[in-house]
Amino acid sequence: MTFAYHSQTVLLTGASSGIGRSFAVALAAREANLVLVARRADRLESLATELRKRHGVTVHVIPFDLSAPSAGADLRDAAAQRGIRVTSLINNAGFGSFGPFADQDPDRLAREVAVNVSAPVQLTAAFLPQILTAGRGFIINVASMAAYAPSPRRAVYGAAKTFVLTFTEALWAELRGTGVTVLALSPGATSTEFNQVVGTDDATAGVRMRAPEDVVATALTHLDRRDPGPSIIDGRGNRLSANVVRVLTRRATVTLMGRITDPSRRNRERAAR
Repeated sequence: MTFAYHSQTVLLTGASSGIGRSFAVALAAREANLVLVARRADRLESLATELRKRHGVTVHVIPFDLSAPSAGADLRDAAAQRGIRVTSLINNAGFGSFGPFADQDPDRLAREVAVNVSAPVQLTAAFLPQILTAGRGFIINVASMAAYAPSPRRAVYGAAKTFVLTFTEALWAELRGTGVTVLALSPGATSTEFNQVVGTDDATAGVRMRAPEDVVATALTHLDRRDPGPSIIDGRGNRLSANVVRVLTRRATVTLMGRITDPSRRNRERAAR
């Protein structure tokens, strides 16, 4: 079953770059109308202009900080003031921190939890009545491969994405039969600004990156299935990794992840070459 995207108005967070921007481009090409949300207004306006010209779709821009305590209600009100009725939602915005937990800035960690955990819950609760009324839409929450195992040196990010994954899968079960499709999308290492912001460029050096367009294609292909499941992992290698983790003990898993996320490991590997 393929969605009638031309009848959709999709609210998309984190739309200014990376996976969010790629979602916007792919959905506009399918004739979906869009509500682009991010903090960087100039990037949103530039993207909106491009998509209107190229595809003739309606694109609204709402610059917004998703770390706000009442993000869901505030964004719903901002959309209502513009006369927007949302029929589908993509909670894509997120950011992380990398390094020992004891060294992290508590204020940054609080914002990380607000954007990665609280905002998807608040926005889903705020817009779900509209989406249910429309009766034919979708909710995509972007999780991560970090959701599938404890992540030393990015403990808060990994825990947040585990929450997103289980929250979304539970919502999938609750909303079956309503006409609303729910999906958790879990990318692995992807070529975006994420690693620069988090500070993991060195930790991911040499890792084969997926393109954001590939991640979006995985999501939309899964979404268009006749009976899509509650979650999808992008990339065959990532799916294999998740299967390996499932057969390990928790101790073995977190020990392995500690080695993988240790920046000094790459320095040792370089020195050995």
